[in-house]
Amino acid sequence: MTVLLSPQLVLSDSLPNLLTAYQPFLIRFGILAAVATSVYLILFYGLRSIFRQLQVDIPLVILNVSRFPVLAIIIFLGLKFSLAELTSTPAVNWIERGLSAGTILVGTYWVAQLFTEVVAYIIRAYTRKTEAVWDDVLVPILERLIPSLTYLIGAVLFLQTLGLDLTGIWVAFGGLTFVLGFALRDILSNFFSGLVLLIDTPFQFGDVISLPSGSLAVIKNIGLRVTQLYMIDDDCDLYMPNASLGNLNIVNLTRPTPHFAGSIDLSLKSDVDYRLATKLIKDVILGHPDTLGNIDEKLENLEQFQALKETETGELSKKEVGHLRLSLEKEVNQQLFKIEQDLETFIQSIQKLEAGGLTSPEIESIQKDYDNILHQIGVQLDNDKGVSWLKSKIEEIPENSDHKTLISLIRQWYKAWFKDPDLQPEDQQILLEEWETKISILKFKLNKLLQTISNPGGAETRLDEYAKRFINWLREDFKESHVLWKEPKVRLNNTTSNTMDLTIKFYVDHIKLERWDRGYRVSSEVRREMTRRLTEAHLLM
Repeated sequence: MTVLLSPQLVLSDSLPNLLTAYQPFLIRFGILAAVATSVYLILFYGLRSIFRQLQVDIPLVILNVSRFPVLAIIIFLGLKFSLAELTSTPAVNWIERGLSAGTILVGTYWVAQLFTEVVAYIIRAYTRKTEAVWDDVLVPILERLIPSLTYLIGAVLFLQTLGLDLTGIWVAFGGLTFVLGFALRDILSNFFSGLVLLIDTPFQFGDVISLPSGSLAVIKNIGLRVTQLYMIDDDCDLYMPNASLGNLNIVNLTRPTPHFAGSIDLSLKSDVDYRLATKLIKDVILGHPDTLGNIDEKLENLEQFQALKETETGELSKKEVGHLRLSLEKEVNQQLFKIEQDLETFIQSIQKLEAGGLTSPEIESIQKDYDNILHQIGVQLDNDKGVSWLKSKIEEIPENSDHKTLISLIRQWYKAWFKDPDLQPEDQQILLEEWETKISILKFKLNKLLQTISNPGGAETRLDEYAKRFINWLREDFKESHVLWKEPKVRLNNTTSNTMDLTIKFYVDHIKLERWDRGYRVSSEVRREMTRRLTEAHLLM
């Protein structure tokens, strides 16, 4: 006799068995879910309140970037570990593979985002403290390449996790690579030329270069295939293949300094007093506030210079701004020169002490001398909480009108430029970034020298060499306290029975300002004023 069971009786009878079979899975999943929830709350809510009290935003950015990827990875891994409690079946195995593949995809996205939003940001911040030119060009390239490589590796791992055989794909890829390499040899040539520019780059973004044609261009971007140049005279962008740019003889007009070299040719009467004419010409050049030269002489001749831009009511005139800026630069140069002299004395003291090695009292003596130099520059040791010299870092001294430091004077000086009526609005940002970057590099080098002095180790007999490198950098790359070799110069080229041909050389303070027109404007104003003064003196042909 056959007994028929209703569907309700079958379901009620199998449900306890089903729960019993899945009970280990559900228990493990519940435990993992509770642990994961606790960890998630601690990481993304507890730590967030702590990180908000910090002065840096990197920890918060890491939390924001990691929030959803970490949540997804926790869910995927929790399910995968819980499935281990179930009997292995094809369906369970495929689910585990899918969860592993999903974890790889989310992890790939997470790594790419961490590099783009965190690592690249940290690298960019670090490059602002270094003088290396290549890193300013390399960072944008890395920002493009690393995420792409990360996604490529993630895609390969994703397919392998799903159990796909990639052998045929790799063989086909190898053959395709050979064909593409031959077909795209010009593109690859530009790519590797771009890499050469990165390794031995003669410029960085924003530099003004002179091309073989005589045209002036500004470096805007170095891509994988082409470099973007802004042509100053034509007011347009030029995209030049990297291979072509790498084969050119490039003149970088902003290295080692952004000073603009001007030149004027003049013909005077042959019977004039050469020394009188030369003095008048130099006085004209020195009288312009935007040229380089002895500041005392510039201040003396400034009032006589007439060919300057008139200003609107309520603003400082060009002469007033020039007088203010030159006076502040004089103070900067005086402070810088005093620091250079103290560094020279400091080096001599080290040389006397370091012979045969340094004792602890000798190191303390050197530290005290170095501390005095730090205060003149405008920084001091950050020794909070009893930090030793070995772990010390420097911090800026708060500005004090009674104690003028090099850093505070420099900031007053470049901010005085902001009032120049000839400057464009974007010039303020150029000056701000330029000098704040230099100040950051200065503090970085000071701290590096501090660590060497505090713990010389094997360099205890070579501390003077480290100090010499710093003073050379200060003179060559930070700011010159004296610019005697950039004083105006008058050269006699040729004389005839009627004329005396002269070439006048001089320097303008900054080539990048006024949308790269500052050098030409100053040259024009100097020529006009020179013509006026020479005509009044009856010296001009």
